[in-house]
Amino acid sequence: MKYPENILEAANLKLDYLGFIFYEKSSRNFKGNIPEISKNIKKTGVFVDAEVDFVIEKVKQYGFKAVQLHGKESPEYCKELKKRLIFDCAEPEKGICGFPVEIFKVFGIKDSFDFSKLNQYEAIVDYFLFDTKGKEKGGNGYTFDWEVLKKYTSNIPIILSGGIGTKELNKVEQILKTSLPIYALDLNSKFESEPGLKKVEELKEFINRVKK
Repeated sequence: MKYPENILEAANLKLDYLGFIFYEKSSRNFKGNIPEISKNIKKTGVFVDAEVDFVIEKVKQYGFKAVQLHGKESPEYCKELKKRLIFDCAEPEKGICGFPVEIFKVFGIKDSFDFSKLNQYEAIVDYFLFDTKGKEKGGNGYTFDWEVLKKYTSNIPIILSGGIGTKELNKVEQILKTSLPIYALDLNSKFESEPGLKKVEELKEFINRVKK
């Protein structure tokens, strides 16, 4: 999300998460203030190989309840970030945030993927987000081969991303019927009129159909 009025419109759909990108190379890079939205929506900061101090600063500034790591962040980086999120952000007595902050670790997939890479992250992150591997760090607008996920054996819940739009609805319905631990769908570029500006009515229609 990028524009205040559009943020409020999307928030009215009672989404679970709203994402805000802090990566200057992205056309969706967020600057400014986030309008007040329901506390039931988890505001999420999206970062790409950012310094831990920078992530902590943004979590405190915006009250993020989740952070999405979209770069080459190592297990050691994630462990350090998790520790800082607990001690710097989640302790109520410090008056900062006062709630736990989830960590999403993103991995790009195209035609294949070595799932053994995930082993070192399992005890640290809350969710694995699988996106389409492409030129950009995200928002490439096309899906990867979901058949690859049949080799997924971890118990960590999955956030499915990468070019999901109305044309993928049947594929979404099918994968939700599998035993894969699909936790959430990441909806982005296929519902935009320009980077960061979402087509709220199309989002609403898609979400209603998935919920049915």
